[in-house]
Amino acid sequence: MVARIATVAFRGIEVLPVDVQVQMGAGLPSFAVVGLPDKAVAESRERVRAALSAMGLALPPKRITVNLAPADLLKEGSHFDLPIALGLLVTMGVLPPDELDGYVALGELGLDGSLAPVAGVLPAAIDASARGRGLICPAATGGEAAWAGGIEVLAPASLLALINHVKGTQVLTPPAPQVAEPGPAGPDLRDVKGQETAKRALEIAAAGSHNLLMIGPPGSGKSMLAARLPGLLPEMTAPEALEVSMIHSVAGTLEGGKLLRRRPFRDPHHSASLPALVGGGMRARPGEVSLAHRGVLFLDELPEFDRRTLESLRQPLEAGKVSVARANHHVTYPARFQFVAAMNPCRCGHLDDPALACSRAPKCAVDYQSRISGPLFDRIDLHVDVPAVRPADLSLPPPAEDSAQVAARVAAAREVQAARYADRDGVRTNAEADGELLEAVAAPDTDGRKLLDDAVERFHLSARGYHRVLRVGRTIADLAGAQDVGRIHIAEALGYRKIAFAR
Repeated sequence: MVARIATVAFRGIEVLPVDVQVQMGAGLPSFAVVGLPDKAVAESRERVRAALSAMGLALPPKRITVNLAPADLLKEGSHFDLPIALGLLVTMGVLPPDELDGYVALGELGLDGSLAPVAGVLPAAIDASARGRGLICPAATGGEAAWAGGIEVLAPASLLALINHVKGTQVLTPPAPQVAEPGPAGPDLRDVKGQETAKRALEIAAAGSHNLLMIGPPGSGKSMLAARLPGLLPEMTAPEALEVSMIHSVAGTLEGGKLLRRRPFRDPHHSASLPALVGGGMRARPGEVSLAHRGVLFLDELPEFDRRTLESLRQPLEAGKVSVARANHHVTYPARFQFVAAMNPCRCGHLDDPALACSRAPKCAVDYQSRISGPLFDRIDLHVDVPAVRPADLSLPPPAEDSAQVAARVAAAREVQAARYADRDGVRTNAEADGELLEAVAAPDTDGRKLLDDAVERFHLSARGYHRVLRVGRTIADLAGAQDVGRIHIAEALGYRKIAFAR
């Protein structure tokens, strides 16, 4: 007799069906797992054996073979424990063979028979729903699976509870969908004194999901401003929340199986490696650019990052996705994030202050800023100087506007964009508009066109820079409630376009 239990494997956020086949036959006692398992899957033999022993069940002295089909697909992760255990229980006659036919099972077994949470439950549940199957998963991830909707979810805390449910001696309560708590309010924009130009750029960046680079001396408030950006962004829509939560589910960072509602804000240290930023490693896990999908990726001290690591951002910034190619993996993750960066103008940071600047100024500024390549620099929509705050500004009372007031304007501009791109698949904000669509929605009036053409001719803007000025101009017009993009909007957008680094 061969018992068959359905489970899944993951290639990025793509779900691939796996058939767990368990056979007990005559021969010397053994327990073999075949079908290209990794170390975690191979070790499931001992976890399954101990979990069954904790329930008073012993494996019979037979030749046990577990095949994970298709055999040429690499199987990774501890979530194969539960389907293997269920297949053994069927072949041992503990469970009827037809009771589990309509389910997909995944979960990690403890030595006492308990079920521990595993990564990828949300995409597995959505895939099971599409195939008309139910899902069996650990209790800790039941709230995550319940978001698939329209399927039966069994979320036991232990293997024994699942056996009792199948036999009818215990009833498992269906899990309820869980949403992450909003958490405490973040820092407020009223804490920032002075820096009115930088705050205006931050508002424009939030309204259109534009990339932003802040350049200024140490202590001028660059990191302080970036930390207040999440408070200006609207909550994710339901489709966005599901999309982002699927990535975090595969990464194993979805706490308590609760769906995310706040946009991600990722700020890795400048020592982060290339695989940590764009994804990769032995199991091709999602990197920071994918974990920041539909949110913000903030890189402080931008030139301190490794050059190869920074150059790897060019593809996701342009395409909204990242492809991780390895010898045994080829995985694509979504990576539509808002890029925000901060940097000093030179190594010492005091380029514009003769009293504090080092003896190598201004040569040090050229060397330091040249760590950022021109193509990467060209992909940033807004470049803003953040000068040192004057002592007179620090003694002023708090600004009149707080984050809530700015967030209201941002939300209104985002609503205008949502209505504008309602019939455009994959486009939600001005930063994502491109090609003919961008020309249709952001074409400036006659005076604005003349100003933009003169700027392109005089400052030798690239085609990418030209389009990014159009996008920013469209966002500025949306914040002003203007139907058309005028000269004043193009002029402000050009003001945020630094033509060149220090030379």
